[in-house]
Amino acid sequence: MPDSLPPGTVCPIVTHPDPVLRARAEPAGYLDGDALTALAGNLFATMYAAQGRGLAAPQIGVSRRAFVMDAGWKEGRPDPILMLDPEIVMRSDLTEEAEEQCLSIPGCPVMVTRSADIEILFYDLNGMRISRAMNGMPARIALHEYDHLEGRLIVDFLP
Repeated sequence: MPDSLPPGTVCPIVTHPDPVLRARAEPAGYLDGDALTALAGNLFATMYAAQGRGLAAPQIGVSRRAFVMDAGWKEGRPDPILMLDPEIVMRSDLTEEAEEQCLSIPGCPVMVTRSADIEILFYDLNGMRISRAMNGMPARIALHEYDHLEGRLIVDFLP
C-alpha cells in the first residue's frame, strides 16, 4: 500500500455474473477527496489481501472509473499505482497472447490477446493528470482493469 494512503478496508470482491461487473462505470472525479482516498485505500487493501496484481472499483461494488495495480509486488518490485478516470490514448498494433485470471471470476483462466504497448492518461489523488507508457505485464494489467471500467470481462474473449 502506498505510504501516503491511510489503511483501507478489505472489501468483498464482486463475482461474475453480478450485473455491476457489466455496467460502464461512472467518472470517479465526481467524488470528493475523502471519498476518493477511502476508495483508493480499500482498493489497495483488497487487491493485496486477494493476492491480485490489479483491482477495479466495480469489483468491490463501486461503479466508478478507478483502479489500482501493482505489477511487480509479488517479485519484490512494488510499484503501486492508482488510476482515476483513466483513458487509453494509444494501443500498439503489436499484440501478445497470455493467460489471464480475474479475481471476479475465480478458477477460470482465459487466453487473452492484448496490445503489447499502451499509453494511458489518468488522474492521481492530487488531481494531477499523468501520462504513462506501459508495455508487457503492466500494460496487460492496465488493459484488464480498464476493461472492468467498460463492463468487459475476460470471459468475453472466449471463443
